Amino acid sequence: MVPDVALHVIQRGHNRTTCFRDDTDRMVYLADLANLLGKTACALHAYCLMTNHIHLLLTPPGAGACATLMRTLGQRYAQYFNRRYGRSGALWEGRYRSCLVDSASYVLACYRYIERNPVRAAMVSTPAAYRWSSFDSNSGCALNRLLTPHAEYLALAADEGPRRRAYALMLSQLDEPELLSAIRDATNGGLALLGAALKAKLEAEGGRLPEHRKPGPAPQDKPTLDTLTRELGF
Repeated sequence: MVPDVALHVIQRGHNRTTCFRDDTDRMVYLADLANLLGKTACALHAYCLMTNHIHLLLTPPGAGACATLMRTLGQRYAQYFNRRYGRSGALWEGRYRSCLVDSASYVLACYRYIERNPVRAAMVSTPAAYRWSSFDSNSGCALNRLLTPHAEYLALAADEGPRRRAYALMLSQLDEPELLSAIRDATNGGLALLGAALKAKLEAEGGRLPEHRKPGPAPQDKPTLDTLTRELGF
């Protein structure tokens, strides 16, 4: 377990099928998410509901909390969706994907990655034009009780006004290709985007960090799942 370290979570529709057909669907999903944040004590920092997938940036209080939230949320919403649209079978593409995110550069990059997703998808021209993300709240345009500011977000400025303006300016800038690739690779591969301090601390404590593996079968004398991933309940 790595307490108080954020996770970037993504879950896609099965075969990239549509998960949200209208605004009612999105409101139901967010209502279920709000309920489960309270039950699991996970802190949500940013989110975006796309047509066929979702992004969350959250900090779980301990091992298993994120897995419990995502499993229950996925089941509840799938039951609602199937009942409403008279369908059956899987809605989600198996298990959600996630990566650990630590340090100012990576945490803020994940905020940007999540809330600029509709811009990259050419759905809107600015993050503010997309209703179903956390941008309005994080930039100070609206109140969203789902959200808990991350420490790195709070560190943008001492006062709320300058902080929100700094955040809006940060989101107005173009995406950095290297950070985009790092976030995608880490999330799809179950890796960790850690700052030097936390990385050194975990290594000193004997923890193994998720890392890229070379192509081919894993060596027989190594576990299939690394210790850190297992402890986090991924």
